[in-house]
Amino acid sequence: MASRTLSGALALASAASIALAVPTGSAYAAPPGTKDVTAVLFEWSFASVAKECTNTLGPNGYGYVQVSPPAEHIQGSQWWTSYQPVSYKIAGRLGDATAFQSMVNTCHAAGVKVVVDSVINHMSAGSGTGTGGSSYTKYNYPGLYSSFDFDDCTATISDYTSRTNVQNCELVGLSDLDTGEEYVRSAIAGYLNSLLGYGVDGFRIDAAKHIPAADLANIKSRLSNTSVYWKQEAIYGSGEAVQPTEYTGNGDVQEFRYAFDLKRVFNNENLAYLKNYGEGWGYMSSSVAGVFVDNHDTERNGSTLSYKDGANYTLANVFMLAYPYGAPDINSGYEFSSTDAGPPNGGTVNACWQDGWKCQHAWPEFIRMVAFRNATRGESVTNWWDNGGDAIAFGRGSKGYVAINHESGSLSRTYQTSLAAGTYCDVQNNTSVTVNSSGQFTATLGSNAALAIYAGKSSC
Repeated sequence: MASRTLSGALALASAASIALAVPTGSAYAAPPGTKDVTAVLFEWSFASVAKECTNTLGPNGYGYVQVSPPAEHIQGSQWWTSYQPVSYKIAGRLGDATAFQSMVNTCHAAGVKVVVDSVINHMSAGSGTGTGGSSYTKYNYPGLYSSFDFDDCTATISDYTSRTNVQNCELVGLSDLDTGEEYVRSAIAGYLNSLLGYGVDGFRIDAAKHIPAADLANIKSRLSNTSVYWKQEAIYGSGEAVQPTEYTGNGDVQEFRYAFDLKRVFNNENLAYLKNYGEGWGYMSSSVAGVFVDNHDTERNGSTLSYKDGANYTLANVFMLAYPYGAPDINSGYEFSSTDAGPPNGGTVNACWQDGWKCQHAWPEFIRMVAFRNATRGESVTNWWDNGGDAIAFGRGSKGYVAINHESGSLSRTYQTSLAAGTYCDVQNNTSVTVNSSGQFTATLGSNAALAIYAGKSSC
């Protein structure tokens, strides 16, 4: 939850080792089109996002870019100030309405659709003057909300086994909007409609778990485009009153167990266990699941892998992009030692891999797998192989094949694929691979290395 780690408050719910089966959701599509990978440019300024759409995201096949909340918010350098809105004006540290509009237009010109991280569960936790000059107190936002528009429970959420507590009380002390009210629903829909007016293509609903699914359905029904892409943050917790599957009728839901379990498997278990990853592990239907290796919350609270985990992190992202479950997000943020630290340069990215910007979306290992994913979309897993330990390989029908060696030593073997005979470029290592008339090729992979080939990519 975007604000849940505010100053370290409240740890994310931990996932069960192997979750019990849950009902699958309705057949809502993952992001439409042939490109379903989203680059989440966390706390990037809108001007910087625009440049990256042109220079990197569009040319390398990303379908979407997700931008941080554009609403006016409380002042402060910490990242979580973006998740305490004080008005629905586009007047935050990342840019004004003009910069936002320019970003949307530029990304669209590059073939990249725009998803907006949307904070509609709550407002702020205090009082003052916002980044756009608006005065506010915790329960009064002149011209927008008054005390009548917030839930009666003004205590902090403390009992996740109580639906009332989770959905009517305050997330880490943030004023909780009463989304059952007509006026509040109308105001939120007005905000989202204003963003649609700028041309945005989808919304990530922050803290969706803390808003009744019926309230979100009502708000979505008021939008000028009721079929807009909709991705909801609802963290799974065993035994909790509110479950992610409640929200699949509205659109996609982020499957946190996917990320939690990848950390455990890559750190302590065997990659061979991933053979039936996804629904086979009790997760939501692939058609409604948003997946990720890490996000801005989980990389800070340690519940998932992060850029600090080296090869484990890199290979987990390679696996996610190669494996056909859910619609993947690539988290792209910045280095931090303090979990509260805000973005370098106030969100301006002068160049990747400078000033602390990690730019994971542009890591060669990731970009090459975005192309692999686009080329193999719609194909199921075929020709699975594993050594019972930390070496795996699998095909994507007749369109692609990937191998991952997470063992401590190198691996040499002959792989069986469903690919046509010919020469292919191993995009992970920029070398040629020859597949024979039986669909086989032989290769050596070093420790913590991957290999990926796909139809249509014959030369490096």
